Amino acid sequence: MHIGLVGLGKMGNNMRERLRAHDIEVTGFDRNPDVTDVASIADLAKALPAPRIVWIMVPAGDITTAVVTELAGVLEAGDLIIDGGNSRFTEDFKHSALVGEKGIEYVDAGVSGGIWGLKNGYGLMVGGHKKNIDLAMPIFDALRPDGPREEGFVHAGEIGAGHYAKMVHNGIEYALMQAYAEGYELLDKRDDIIKDVTGTFKAWQRGTVVRSWLLELLVRALEQDPEFEDIEGYVEDSGEGRWTIEEAIANAVPVPTISASIFARFVSRQADGSPAMKAVAALRNQFGGHSVKKAD
Repeated sequence: MHIGLVGLGKMGNNMRERLRAHDIEVTGFDRNPDVTDVASIADLAKALPAPRIVWIMVPAGDITTAVVTELAGVLEAGDLIIDGGNSRFTEDFKHSALVGEKGIEYVDAGVSGGIWGLKNGYGLMVGGHKKNIDLAMPIFDALRPDGPREEGFVHAGEIGAGHYAKMVHNGIEYALMQAYAEGYELLDKRDDIIKDVTGTFKAWQRGTVVRSWLLELLVRALEQDPEFEDIEGYVEDSGEGRWTIEEAIANAVPVPTISASIFARFVSRQADGSPAMKAVAALRNQFGGHSVKKAD
């Protein structure tokens, strides 16, 4: 199989490498001439066999819309676009309608795994028609973690379902990170009793009910900087947490824990960051390579 990939940043470049390691031929395009395989999106389309499959891995919003629009001008009926970025699910309805006017197929894919996906594989949540999912299944199988397919991949539903599932996933992620971070601050505060904060978290990695990959990443961050002295407690958000809360309000679903976690991030930007928010910032850097503010 031979596919196109638009966007070769932190995630896209690693995905290209993982796909190639699993015998998927990839022609990539990026505005950065140092990483691109072709000079333009038009050249990308020419390089691919029909029916063409093009995976988009660029920032959500206007950039994704621009790429979808440009692809619609160079692809043909029967070709398939997969949006693997963090687009809001409502954008999938617009994008699928836009390319559908030319008979181009569309799938949305929520992707989790961050900068570790190259080694560990990516958790995938996809939305779209079954025929398109079946066509792209070799790609999904190459990207997902090793092991049973159902433990790293789901065809969540129709168009929009993949990004909707990823949105809720990220809302849960916000809450989990906040809980670990608040626990860190409380342990660190009682240095008269707790003499090994890092060791305490490390001991939770096996056998306890709070063990998780996020916990392992928090231990890794603590081992690198036990007091988070080199990082500010300033935490950005990439949108999905807000969208989750907006959906909860629209559907009268209470999400107090997720809501509190996003509001805590807002607070972190208004004053000196707390130890808990330093932990959240460190976690985001560990799993996603998200930028952090360095302490002066």
